[in-house]
Amino acid sequence: MVSLLSSLGATDEDFERLKLVSDRLETDPTLPFRRSRNGRVCLDAQARRGYRLESQPFILSRKEDFVRHDSETLRRFAEVQDDLQSNTALQAMLIFKFLVVHGVDIARRPHLDYGRAEWICTLFNLRTLTTPDLLGEPALEGVHSDGVDHTMTTFLSSRNMTADSAETILHDMSEVNGRRWHETNPELVKGRARHRDFLDTLMVVDHEYKHSVSPVYPIDDAEPAVRDMLIFFTRKPAVEGHVSFRYDSTTPHRTLPMSFDIPATPPRIDADGLIGVTP
Repeated sequence: MVSLLSSLGATDEDFERLKLVSDRLETDPTLPFRRSRNGRVCLDAQARRGYRLESQPFILSRKEDFVRHDSETLRRFAEVQDDLQSNTALQAMLIFKFLVVHGVDIARRPHLDYGRAEWICTLFNLRTLTTPDLLGEPALEGVHSDGVDHTMTTFLSSRNMTADSAETILHDMSEVNGRRWHETNPELVKGRARHRDFLDTLMVVDHEYKHSVSPVYPIDDAEPAVRDMLIFFTRKPAVEGHVSFRYDSTTPHRTLPMSFDIPATPPRIDADGLIGVTP
């Protein structure tokens, strides 16, 4: 990922800054073991441009295969700031995701406008903490989907976390929503992955596979265990009938503006790996 993102404009200095950005997160609106910020970005395939969108409440519903105590709840997160949105490595990740997903046939969700050129990306910067009093669970909801077309998860760092923590498990769509990660049907498990190193990245077609994540366990029980991630939820714009329709503005952010160009063609890759971006 470092080589790939560098070819898309990421600088060495911004890779180092990215490792520290989670130290400035705020209290999560509904989960006591989590710190968070979020922001919305439009990836416009026609204009070949990405830009920051105005803040909107965030909501996920049971109809979207997300079953938790705060399903159907309007959540308002602290906003992503310039230290993250202006980071060239973060912008390169957004470009990377666009280049991978745009134009690829997937199982379509209801009440999304697949005729639109725009993709709406909700970016989360999340820190999960386990303390002597709280067990940190990256997916407290158990088996779920994220209500989007593509979910991308990127690892930033961890401290005092055991090597067997935070395993992501992919499930067949017939698995029961809300079932705990360790109580699922093994015959419906389609894959497993664990983020270990800086920028380890997983991308899932969210309406073709459900997923769950095991908890964050501490090496030293007396000290907090910490796991920092970037989460990219990307989908087509909502239409009337979708739970997020009223909260899906494509108006640019007025006080935290940000934009970047999307290259017209993907990076050129040969048998030895990435060799550059076609002009």
